[in-house]
This record gives sequence, C-alpha cells and structure tokens, in this order.
Amino acid sequence: MKPAAVAFYGAALGLLVVGLRELLTGFEENRCSMTYMFEYPEYRRVSLPRRVARLYPAYGLYLYGEGLYAQETRALKLTGTPVLFLPGNAGSYKQARSLGSVALRKAESMEGGVHLNVFTVDFNEELVALYGGSLLRQTHFLHESIKAILRLYKHLKTPPQSVALVGHSMGGVVARALFTLPRFSPHLVRLIITQASPHMAPVLALDPYLLDFYAAVREKWVNQASKLGNVTVLSVGGGYRDYQVRSGLTSLPCPPGDPNKLSLVVTAVPRTWVSTDHLSIVWCKELVLATVRAFFDLIDAETRQFTDDPERKRTVLNHHFIRHPVRMLRDAQDSSPVSILDVPEAWSEVNTLRLSYSAPKEGQLKYFLFALASRRKGYSHFYCRSSNLETSSWVFGCLHGNASSCGRAVDLSLGTELLPPYKVLLLSLADLASFTHLVVSASNLNSKQFTVECEWQREESQTRSVSVPHVLSFGFPSSDVTVNSSGLLHNIQLLHFHQVYQAFRISVVSQCRGARDRLPSVYRMRVPWFREDSFTTASVPSAAEISGMLHTSRPDNASSVLLQLHTAPNCQYKVSVRTSFPKVLGQVLRFCGPLVPVYTAVTLLLACGGQLSSILRSGRAADMSQTVGSALQLHKINLPVYLLHILLSLPPEDSLPPTFPDGAFREWAGSREEWPRLLSPLLYVLGAAVAFWGGALLRLLVRLVSLMLAPLHRPSVSRGGGTLRLRTQLLLGACLTAAGWTSCGALAVSAASLLHLYRVLRLQMTERSLSHMLNLAPRKQKPAANGALEAQPERSGAPLLSESALQEVSGDLQLHLGLAALLMLPVMIGAPSLVHWIRNLRFSTRLDPDPCRLHSVPLIFVYLLLINCDTLKLSNSRLLPVVSCLPLPLAITMATFSSLHPYRIAYFLSAALVPLALCCVL
Repeated sequence: MKPAAVAFYGAALGLLVVGLRELLTGFEENRCSMTYMFEYPEYRRVSLPRRVARLYPAYGLYLYGEGLYAQETRALKLTGTPVLFLPGNAGSYKQARSLGSVALRKAESMEGGVHLNVFTVDFNEELVALYGGSLLRQTHFLHESIKAILRLYKHLKTPPQSVALVGHSMGGVVARALFTLPRFSPHLVRLIITQASPHMAPVLALDPYLLDFYAAVREKWVNQASKLGNVTVLSVGGGYRDYQVRSGLTSLPCPPGDPNKLSLVVTAVPRTWVSTDHLSIVWCKELVLATVRAFFDLIDAETRQFTDDPERKRTVLNHHFIRHPVRMLRDAQDSSPVSILDVPEAWSEVNTLRLSYSAPKEGQLKYFLFALASRRKGYSHFYCRSSNLETSSWVFGCLHGNASSCGRAVDLSLGTELLPPYKVLLLSLADLASFTHLVVSASNLNSKQFTVECEWQREESQTRSVSVPHVLSFGFPSSDVTVNSSGLLHNIQLLHFHQVYQAFRISVVSQCRGARDRLPSVYRMRVPWFREDSFTTASVPSAAEISGMLHTSRPDNASSVLLQLHTAPNCQYKVSVRTSFPKVLGQVLRFCGPLVPVYTAVTLLLACGGQLSSILRSGRAADMSQTVGSALQLHKINLPVYLLHILLSLPPEDSLPPTFPDGAFREWAGSREEWPRLLSPLLYVLGAAVAFWGGALLRLLVRLVSLMLAPLHRPSVSRGGGTLRLRTQLLLGACLTAAGWTSCGALAVSAASLLHLYRVLRLQMTERSLSHMLNLAPRKQKPAANGALEAQPERSGAPLLSESALQEVSGDLQLHLGLAALLMLPVMIGAPSLVHWIRNLRFSTRLDPDPCRLHSVPLIFVYLLLINCDTLKLSNSRLLPVVSCLPLPLAITMATFSSLHPYRIAYFLSAALVPLALCCVL
C-alpha cells in the first residue's frame, strides 16, 4: 500500500476520532443531583387478565411503593392519582423509583391525603430503538395496562377516568402510539410527559418495522391533530450530554401553533438548567422535582384526580417547565388590584437611573417608588432583578399614587423570569400607560439578606450585533465585541448563526473597577425558534467559555441566536466568538452520523468490484488494502447521488431526519435541507476511512486467530482448505434455511458467515504453510548476470510447492478477506433482532416479526457458494464481465436510498452478491 494512501486515511481517521471525542465527551460535567430513596423500594406486581398474561408473557405491570405506603397498598386498594412510567430502549421498570420516591416525599407535605400512585411497565428491557418488531406489541400491552390500572379504582365514588404517562426514550414514542390503536379511547390518556424520546424520527432504522411504526404515529398526530387537541404532550430533550438521542429529535411533529404540544430542552427548564445524558434524565433530581410539582398542581381539589381542562394543564406546564414567575401558581390567576400598606417610613422614591439596594439583617418593610411620567420619553424599558427567590409578588404598577406612597396597585410580577442566581423582570414602558408609578418591594420580614438592582433602559443602546466567523475559519479569526457595562442587561445579536453544523467557542471576559461584592453575571444563549436556551453563571470578574451550538436549525434564516448578558454595573465585558473545528466535526457526526456506515458499505462494495475487475484483467485478485484504498471515488458516487435526488424529486422520508423544530414541521414536509448533501464528500471520506482501517483490523485478527487454530489443523498446501462438498452445501443450506424460518433469520445468516470466516482462516493457514515450506525448500546456485551466484529454490516438479501455488492461495485469501468484510455487514444489521430473539427464548423460539427472514435465504446460499469460490473459477466464469460492472450502480443506489434506511444495505448487498455467487457455479 502506498504511504500516501496510508497517510490520507490516517488523517481521515484522525478527523473521525476528533469528531467522536467531541460528540462523546465535549460537554459539561454532569451537574444533576441524584435522587435517593429513604426507604427500601418495592414493586408490587399487578395481576392482569389471563388473556393478557397469555398474549404478553414477557411483560408485566407493577406498582411502586416504599415503607408504610408499600404495606398499605399491598391489597391494591388505591385512592391516589395514577401515573404510569414507561421505560425506553433496554430500560428497566425499576427506573420509576426516582419519580415514585420523590412523589411520596411530596405527598407527605400535602394536605388532604393527596398523593400519586406511580405504576411502571416491564417491557423485558427490549432493544426497541434498534428492533422495531416489538413496538406494536408494547403499545397493545400498554393499552391493557391502562385499563387494568383504572379497574383498581372502581371502588371510589369518583374514580379516575385517565392515566398520566411518563415515557423515557422509546417509551415516550410508545405512549403517543396508543392513539393509533383502533380500539383505544383517547379519554384514557390526557397528559403525556416524555423524556429524551425521539419523536421526529428513529435514531437508527435497522429494520422497516421501526419506520412503519413512526409513519403511523406521525400520520395520526399530524393529520388528525384537531381530534387530539385536548391531549397535552410535553417533550423534554436531554441536551448535549445525551449523545444517543439528539435533542432535535425530541421535538414533537405537530402543526404550528398547537398550544398543547410543548417541546423543550432540559437546559431551559427553570430550576433545572443542566444537561442530562440519556439515562440521568430519569433520575435527575432537578427535573424530577419539576415533574412531580407539575403533577400535584394538576390535581383537581374536588375530584383529587388530574384536571381535564387543557387551559389549566397548559398553564401548569408553562409555570414549571417554560417560564417560572417565582409566584405560587394558585395566585397567578388573580390580576385584581391589591392594597399596599401605607407605612410612611417604608417608602422611598427613586429619582436616579439605577437602584442598588441590599436588605439588612433586621426585618423591615421596604418599598421603592419609580415615577413613570418623567421616563416615558427617554427610556423604553424598566429592568429589575432580585436575589430573593421567595415565591412572592415584588413589582407592582401603581394606579393611584403620589411621590410618597401608593394606595392601590396591580401586581406585575407574573412576567418575572427565574435565572440561576436571581429573578429578573423586564417591563416595556409602552405597556404601562395606565400606571403612574412602579413599586418594587424589598421587604425582608424573615430577616433574610438579598440584593435588589433596578434601572431604566433604552433598547437601542443595550443591543449590539456581531457576525459570527465562517464555519471553515478553523478558529483563527474571531469576532469580538466589547461591552462597557453602564447597564444591567445587554443583548448581542449573533448574526448568521442559525444552522446546526455551526459551532463556536464563545468566551466572555469581565473586568471591573473597584473591589466590592456584586451579583454574579448570567450569560444566556437564547434561541428564538426553539426552547433550547442555555445558561452560564460566572462570578465577577472572571473568564467564562460558552459552547455555541444548536439543536435545531432556523427554517427561514430570518433570525439568529441572541446572547443575553445579565451584567454587573461598572464592569467591562469582552465577548469573543471563534469557530471550533472539533465541535463542527462533532455536530456533523451528531446530525449526519448514520451516513458514515452507509458510505462504509459503499466503499467495501466498490472494493469488491475492484477485485473482480482485477480478476477479469489478470486472473488474480488485487490486495484487499489496495482495492479498499482506491474505492474512494467521489466523482463516481456523490455527483450521481446528488443528480438522482434532483431528478427523481425524492420525498423527505428518503433523506436524513429534519433539523427544524416542531413549529416548522409543515414547512419541512415540502422541502429538504441541502447542507447534508454538501457534507456528503466528507462523510464519504470518513466512511472510507472506517472501511480501510476496519479491513486492516480484520486482516490482523485473521492472522492472530489462524495462529491460535494452527495447532488444531494439519498443515495444508492446497487452496481448497475449508471448502465444502456439494452434498454438504445443500444439507447446510437446507438446515440453515429451516432454522432461519422457524427461529431467527439473523441466526442463520450469522452461522453462514462463521462458515465463510472459517474458510478465510484456512486460507490464511495455507498461505503461512506454503511460505514456510518454500523458505525451507533446497536451493541451487545459479550464475547471475554479474557473475555472482544467485540462490533459486529447487523445483523438483512438485506444483504444490511452487511460487505460483503461493500466489494463487494469496489471491484467494485477498478475495475472501474482501468478501468477509462485505459479508459482515448483513450480520451487523441483523444483530439487534438476534439479540432480541436470544433474550426472549424462554418465551418464544420464533422471532415474529423477523426483519431478516426474507433475505436470509438468498444470503445463506450466497455465503455457502462463496466458500468454494476462488479466483480460477471466477476468471473462467462467463458472467464475470457483467457482474464486475454491478458494484458501481448498486453503490450509487445504496448511497441514494439508504441514508435513513440502513437496513436497505442488506438488500443492495444481496443484489450484488447473488450474481457473484452464480459466477462460482456458471
């Protein structure tokens, strides 16, 4: 292999490693608090009807309990509000313990005995994210479980009519799939909360059942959205720590403007503000607390069950998950004027542009009065923040007041927004025409110290704009902006930052005059088109770094990301924006990663075509590393693929999942994004690097395993080692076909692949034996051209020990090494169904449905026929000229139609391998 090719693929592998490292580790540390059980958790199995237990022997329904509550509910005489937890891909039903334990602790502080009954479903930890054959079965069992749960409350005067669902990962998709069942009544489920659930599209579609399931769910929720308007769904994504399910996929596909379908990222959830990985989102205490608080606020005081009012559900979820106003929810609905105590010594009029007040240790009443009349012309907004995070009203609009006090006022605190270190309120003076003054309460009757800062603002002077660097600038030029903080809030518009493939390192360095205590600064990266805001808290002065990346793209490119700086007064802030090339690679793999294995298969298929062409020309197979290295043909693959997409006007379902948020789903339905196609050459290079170094690893493993197996085999010098007789081939083919149809198709394909791999090992042992024998053969001296004696192996007429025999075996070995790499791809694609079948053997010996059943038959006979294949048979075949031309068009169609359908790779490989197998017999 040429050193230049090794260096090129080494560099490509380096890029892939850098991107994977950034994808898997390039995020903040886990700042979630662990939820703990104060008593030993118990899972009480709920008995199901015999028909249900017989149909679904692998599944189960359990009630979570601890301590005294577990003892009281042993008879399953329940009086609480039902909540059902659904585990996701390979998830355990015991993951409900975080939700159940926190709900029990919350119920202890509630009056009237209000509590939750947390149920959980055992789906036998099935790999439903990779094998979709069980999704419909899980959906039917979930329907039966809901009916069984509601039957437990029949003894109550007002039994619950619905069950709230909490679904993790694929459990959230199954929850929405309930409504596709023909016999499911929508009133049984009125509230669904999903955690890290890929609603937009599957992460990796390794069988058609997964895509069919998604298509049915999408059609129901999009085309019949009006019928499901009263069903409230909240989807929470995990952020960048969740590299298994990117947060863009957790966006709910629904018509724009549906107020009861909410999608957001956990970093934007008030009082949470952390990113979670795919598992910690279940036990993250901050998120679990928000979920439990929302559940208890949704319980109707009269029925002691979840409310059916969509407006009430929307208000509660907005309160706990979107914009927390730091007020009690029951007080948020009251907008009537209030009276403020008229204590003269408690009132202070503020005539300056800024107020900074620190409450003393001694408890006292304190109100600050801001006159509006003198500020309306010169200022546009009033900004105020307080480190007092108590749930109380603190800013009022005065209806009738004077310079010394205010008698009647309207509470304006509902617009308050909670940030990590303090609460903030931004009021537009244009909306305050009916008020004469603003009143800020700084009372600390509980003797708690805090700080209040307020100021008048001009919007135009608080906003700056900066263009972000080009994505290919590699971090050398930076976009800088300096803010001399004469105010408490500044907005920096990051122009042209609206695509997911962009990634930046944003550094904020603060310097202050004078040494005094200041409130910490908060840097908020605000995304206008999706709830994926992130917050960074920094002390003053300090240097902070923010990862500037997006979970979703802006469909119309009409707006950009906004960087909000909640700053300290009398400080200077320098903001630098640089492109981070490692993060760009991480984003490319996050959004386009499924294309890499597709291009790996394309490379191996073209390498096989190169070997066939070599056999056709010279009668010998080229070296595997050489053919794989030369299989990177961008002009022959990417250009035809791009033209096919344009000419055929392929539907969006044949491309990668969209990066647009839920509100733009209708817009995406008629258009496709072009940037993944522009990145396809890079993805092709990465896929070719995987094929090149994967082939090198395969050759190394074959050599090592053949060394270990050599003592068990007699040394052979024949190229026919490991071949099968015709009768054996027919018998094995019949047995494997029967096993595939009666048990699992992937099992039969894997067994046939092992037989072919044994053929490769025997060829490797034969090549080693021939090399050793030729090195030990007697040599005779032959005069060279310069008069010296040259050693030549003595040829005694034994053809098996000739150099040509070694070359023939080496050619066969290179051919079968290339075939082995290609034949492993169907095995890898079918591995999830094989794992699912093995884990369910105690319940059923037959996998149903089986995604490998149909194409397992041709693959089995292809594997068995290729075992006896060699370069001599191929070179003498009349079909070889035609078969050698097939890999290129098949590679083009594979790259065109397999981006979202990796399972189709097996179909295209079958179309290429069946003619090749026929060359061995014709």
